[in-house]
Amino acid sequence: MAVMRSTHIKELALLACISLLFPTACEYIFRSNGASLAVMSIDLGSEFIKIGLVKPGVPMEIVLNDESSRKSSTIVALRDGDRLFGTAAEATAVKVPKKAYWYLTQIIGKRFEDPQVDLYRKRFPYYDIVKDEERGTPLFKVDDETTYSPEELLAMVLEKAKSSAEAFADTPISDAVITVPSYFTQSERRAVKEAAELVGINVLQLISDNVAVALNYGVFRRKMFNSTTQYYMFYDAGATSTSATLVGYQMVKSKEGDRVETNPQLVVKGVGFDKSLGGLEMTLRLRNHLAKLFNAQKKTKTDVFTNDRSMGKLFKEANRLKKVLSANVEHMAQVEGLLEDIDFKAKVTREDFEEMNKDLFDRVTKPIEDALQTSQVTLPEITDVILMGGGTRVPKVQEKLLEFLKRDVLGKSINTDEAAALGAVYHAADLGKGFKVKKFLIKDACHYPIVVEFEKQTAESAEDKPKIVKRTLFGRMNPYPQKKVMTFNKHVKDFSFNVSYGDLSFLSEDDLRSFPDHLIHTYHLKGVETAFKKHVEKADSKGVKAHFRMDEDGILHLDRVEFVFEKEGPPEESTWSKLGDTISGFFGGKEDKEDKKPTTDETAQEGDKPEDKSGEGKTESEAQQPKPDSGDKKIPADEEKKNEETTEKPTKEKSEDKKEDKKEGKKQTVKKETEKADNTTKTENKTEEVKAPKVTFIKEDILAENESFDILPITTEKFKAAKKRLAELTAKDKEKKLLEMAKNDLEAYIYDMNDKLTDEDHEKCSTSAQREEYSKLFAEAGEWMYEQEEDAKKEVYLNKLKELKKLVKDLVYRVKELKERPKALDALNSMLNHSEFFLVSVRNLSLGEDPMFTEVEATTLEKLINETYQWLETMTKDQNITPLTEKPKLLVDDIAMKYQALDREVKYLINKAKMYRPKTKPKASKNTTATNNTKADTNSSDSTSGESTKSGTDEGPQLDVPETETKAPKRRPKSKRGEEKSEGEEEILQLDEGEGSEGSEGTTTKKTEDPDDAVTHDASDL
Repeated sequence: MAVMRSTHIKELALLACISLLFPTACEYIFRSNGASLAVMSIDLGSEFIKIGLVKPGVPMEIVLNDESSRKSSTIVALRDGDRLFGTAAEATAVKVPKKAYWYLTQIIGKRFEDPQVDLYRKRFPYYDIVKDEERGTPLFKVDDETTYSPEELLAMVLEKAKSSAEAFADTPISDAVITVPSYFTQSERRAVKEAAELVGINVLQLISDNVAVALNYGVFRRKMFNSTTQYYMFYDAGATSTSATLVGYQMVKSKEGDRVETNPQLVVKGVGFDKSLGGLEMTLRLRNHLAKLFNAQKKTKTDVFTNDRSMGKLFKEANRLKKVLSANVEHMAQVEGLLEDIDFKAKVTREDFEEMNKDLFDRVTKPIEDALQTSQVTLPEITDVILMGGGTRVPKVQEKLLEFLKRDVLGKSINTDEAAALGAVYHAADLGKGFKVKKFLIKDACHYPIVVEFEKQTAESAEDKPKIVKRTLFGRMNPYPQKKVMTFNKHVKDFSFNVSYGDLSFLSEDDLRSFPDHLIHTYHLKGVETAFKKHVEKADSKGVKAHFRMDEDGILHLDRVEFVFEKEGPPEESTWSKLGDTISGFFGGKEDKEDKKPTTDETAQEGDKPEDKSGEGKTESEAQQPKPDSGDKKIPADEEKKNEETTEKPTKEKSEDKKEDKKEGKKQTVKKETEKADNTTKTENKTEEVKAPKVTFIKEDILAENESFDILPITTEKFKAAKKRLAELTAKDKEKKLLEMAKNDLEAYIYDMNDKLTDEDHEKCSTSAQREEYSKLFAEAGEWMYEQEEDAKKEVYLNKLKELKKLVKDLVYRVKELKERPKALDALNSMLNHSEFFLVSVRNLSLGEDPMFTEVEATTLEKLINETYQWLETMTKDQNITPLTEKPKLLVDDIAMKYQALDREVKYLINKAKMYRPKTKPKASKNTTATNNTKADTNSSDSTSGESTKSGTDEGPQLDVPETETKAPKRRPKSKRGEEKSEGEEEILQLDEGEGSEGSEGTTTKKTEDPDDAVTHDASDL
């Protein structure tokens, strides 16, 4: 019994400890996992940036910035050594335009001579843009000693987006999916990734903005799609460009691990774009129109075009006016103090706006035409045309689209501002580590064809000029991600090949100027001749294989180059040996079969062929596409069915053979033996015929030196320097933020205390002289704040705040005691009342041979109650005679200590009652029971102690309740632990009990009991 109780107590103690630690442990696990699981998306628009967030417990949500807005301007201002973002940066763009940098996506990843850079400089002439002589890219010159690359400025914007997401999620975030325009080239995509890496953002994927919108559209319409392709067009009119994307939705079978599932898939079928058609160009034209109107008013001799600040004001007003004219046919443009404190006011109509942008509206439908031409899909086949982007709100744009599409309405079923961010964050959750989302497959398309060029090495004489062979590696609209292998099967010496953009005739003249040289990389292969001489005598050459990969970001990589040789080895093993290897494979590891996959190579033949496009669409192992993180792999339904048929057929034949063997029985035993011998001979001959020389492949790695002709990435040294400079700026921003907080805290405390000195409680706890002294002190502190230098450290303000709090701490303490004392006294009086009532029960349960509590415990509780009453009476008298302007005698902390002492003692006794178990009584025989019954009847008649007579069961003592004279209800005792009875014995005892008896399980019921045993206790009596 003692062992059982000890074990029980240990278990309860362990559970109590676990219950205390469990919330803390759960919080730690959630925080540690949440910090690593949260992911975000960044919709990187040229004018605005939107941030999506997913974390454990939070579904897809748009992050709010510091101003509680769902979108922020893609702008950063560098002014007086500080960085400004959002509305503060926009204000700087009006006051000092050259200090605020925005529309960075128009210039990032481009050469200094690029037409887009020229257009950028024309639109924003106040920027001082110089050339980076090492990389050939533009640089923003801030002052004589400081320049920033577009990657660094964009990194600042991305860092601000990251910090906003972390503040919104209250957890660190590093993983992100970033949207980019679909027309971004290789260099532009690499530049965006470099900008993200500079500020510690791990780019899960660069996703095209139109694909992100299409994903967001399809995720909530999964049930609409089937095996038949449905075409939708997404028309995006943004700030700097316009694009149209034709997407096909279809349900396909895909392999998820070991399962084959049917999931929706979106495939980009066609894309058209115009890089210079956007809302920014319309705003700039409207700004210039307003400037001409102001000059025409001739209120000043100064030309408004020559004042950057005035033009910044007009740009802001033009942007507002453009939005208003989308809903109104006319509106008044107003700018206060435009130039030389002269106000500007002029009326502008929608007709004027449409006339000045007539040539732009004529280009609205061109991207749609290009997308249809690329995809070979007609307008009637398109289910719906979905609008997105702020430019689609312009009435003239919608009018032109309706006219061209020959439709009554346009699709407006998505949030044009947030669809891309929500689609990207859904994909981020799919790529993340801790989320399970419904699978939605994505196949983006390569917009710029990529070809491989090399020289033919089979010239008949040295005088013959080598011929250039060109092969298409990735054709236009080829899906990615995917891998391809280019085989050079006649090269036996070291050679070089070029990777270039292919036919770009589909681009406009302005866009073609962005590709002055189509060459991207030149790879110089070293070690080809050495590898050939090493293996040529023992093996046959299978050519030099270059393994290319276009990853999920749309960036091309050359993974490796190898020289492959084929060598014949000893004959293959017999059929029985192969069967043995197969069986043993079930108990051992499988061989790596990566190299045994069938591969459809792009063979670089060296004949006099024109550019070959037949290879377009072919991929490694047709296609040996890199598995996405989710493990997607398409499986044609026909092939799956064929595999099933191939597996089932031999099984059926075997079962029929067994049936035939059973029917023939013993009658054909001799015949079978003869046929068996013949079959054995035939099998052996057949096995010998199957034997063939075993072919092995030898792969020799070839060194490939890359000479890049595209925009060079940032060098390692400059990357580290830029990262360090950005980290210093971030640290400076944090220090500035802490300084502002210190100033705000001090100023708020001064105003707060000045107000409190006049309220009722503070007047009660202070004299008029004290209040006058405090008021003077706070007034001096306010003047002190404004006298501080601009470069004062935060510690100065923190120390001043600490000094003020120290001077008024006595007053604050007295007021606090005055407010909290009544609540504390009410709590203590309530505890005393409950403790007194509980003491009555404790006294009753401390009687008898097996008491629940001891006399010492009851006396201790009673003594504590009396001492508390006495202390409370004495301290209350002292407090009543103490002025409120002096330190109080009765303190809240002292009251809390008395409360805790009573609470601790009562809880101790309650816990003891919960653990209490009555002593086990010996079994009573029939004769003993009869004797005890008579004895109990006699004693019951003489009972004067208030205990009720037992009848058929043990009952606990009565609880003496002071408020009433009602006796406690009779309780049936719980089953007693420690009684050991066999099952048979229990059944016999139960048969002896009457149907109406109340005996506890496993014990006999006595009609009356010995009076010495009449007082038994149970925890339920409390």
